[in-house]
Amino acid sequence: MPDDDNPYGLTPLRRILIMISVMLGSTLYSTTLLIASTLLPQIQGTMAATSDEIAWVMTFNILATAVMTPMTGWLVARFGRRSVMMWSMFLFSVFTYLCGQADSLETLVLWRVLQGGVGAPVVPMSQTILLDSFPRRQAGMVTSIFGMGAVIGPVIGPALGGYLADMASWRWAFFVIVPVGFLSFIGLRLSLPPDADTPNTKLDWIGFLSLAAAISCVQLVLSRGQRLDWFDSMEIVLETAAAVMAFYIFVTHSLTTARPFLSLRLLKDRNYALGLMLVLIYGMLNFTPMVLLPPMLQSYAGFPDPIIGQILGARGIGAVVGFFSAIFVAKLDPRIGMAIGFGVQVVSGIWLASINLNVGMGTLVANSILQGFAVGIIWVPLTVATFRTLDSRYWPEAMSVFHLMRNIGSSFFISISVAEIVRATAQNYARMNEMLSPFNSRLALPWVMGGWTVDTQSGLAGLAKEVNRQASMIGYLNAFALYTAASALGMVLVMTMTRGRRVPHDR
Repeated sequence: MPDDDNPYGLTPLRRILIMISVMLGSTLYSTTLLIASTLLPQIQGTMAATSDEIAWVMTFNILATAVMTPMTGWLVARFGRRSVMMWSMFLFSVFTYLCGQADSLETLVLWRVLQGGVGAPVVPMSQTILLDSFPRRQAGMVTSIFGMGAVIGPVIGPALGGYLADMASWRWAFFVIVPVGFLSFIGLRLSLPPDADTPNTKLDWIGFLSLAAAISCVQLVLSRGQRLDWFDSMEIVLETAAAVMAFYIFVTHSLTTARPFLSLRLLKDRNYALGLMLVLIYGMLNFTPMVLLPPMLQSYAGFPDPIIGQILGARGIGAVVGFFSAIFVAKLDPRIGMAIGFGVQVVSGIWLASINLNVGMGTLVANSILQGFAVGIIWVPLTVATFRTLDSRYWPEAMSVFHLMRNIGSSFFISISVAEIVRATAQNYARMNEMLSPFNSRLALPWVMGGWTVDTQSGLAGLAKEVNRQASMIGYLNAFALYTAASALGMVLVMTMTRGRRVPHDR
């Protein structure tokens, strides 16, 4: 029977079915965010595409996700959370299948856009549904279980994609997701309680389109800036100007209209505003090492793909430990868990910034476990502290912005880190080449050159390759230093949060 702690009258069995169905959906969607990263070489060959062209497979999916995530609140208000969650999973599964069937680059990019767009509400809605379906006293446990799916999914994605691409083809990395997606759809249809009558809520088109334009332009600037030499390119200048103008329109319109697309007044809640800043940093730290480490280890340190997969997989072990630890830490002051997590991120960043190309697998596995533990132990107290003082009536809208900031942090920081690697590699390569000159008397000393030689063409080619390896490693170390600085900033922001008084759960 319904009561204050169980207003929908859900049985324990139905709650479990909701949790399984929701977790399947959110984990699958998180998996597809990065699964294409390991498939790009094969897709590029199949589609006969250039490096710039094939990058759109990732870029447009991220853009679609970023644009549609803020629409979650309006979609729930207009159609109801059951309908939104259920049909998002159904359409996501359909477009995932079509991604595997694509026979040209244009159609693959189109299906990736639709895949990211229709699936964007899945993650924020999953967390809202779980928090509404379980008693408030179990919020820490529920958030921890949800976080495991959201974090472990991107760990599984690249490894699963690479394995299936080697065993069959890149298409099967998409096909294998489809039946699990339909299973989630069936589970949601059977378990979610029916929606109440929803009002005919109008969409604030000015707010939506201006925010979508701002996010899209910023992502394009970060994704293409390095290739186009930043502001020496008219495209980058125009995209930057468009982003500034669109964001100005969004802010001024949101502050002056009666029913904005996203209510900026929610930022009056101190913990929620700080939580958005912290989840932005959390997103910056979450996926960046997973994107940067594989190319570094494969291209410059000579690690085979299976070993790289094991190194990334160790992150999942740490995440599981971190999430289970967070269940108990969340019962204390949430700031304690967040401070521990960001502190561990600082340690892992300093450790990464001190490695070289002779690093061993054991060091990388241990560091990966540390990263996973930090990600796991931060998520639960961060979510609890962010929404603790916010009325649950605003959760769908607030949760969509929360996950939007996490996605923006990931995509933006990855782009910034890659840009820094490219910049530092070119700069240090030029500086090191200045030392390789017949006029450098030190090179005549046998113990300086070792096995390297400048007397033959092959010797020069080998030396140039080694200089490029070392210059690239400096770029990666710079990126790891940025990662460490972001972790330290997270620790500072945690100290400014208040424990706050929990707001009653108004359903």
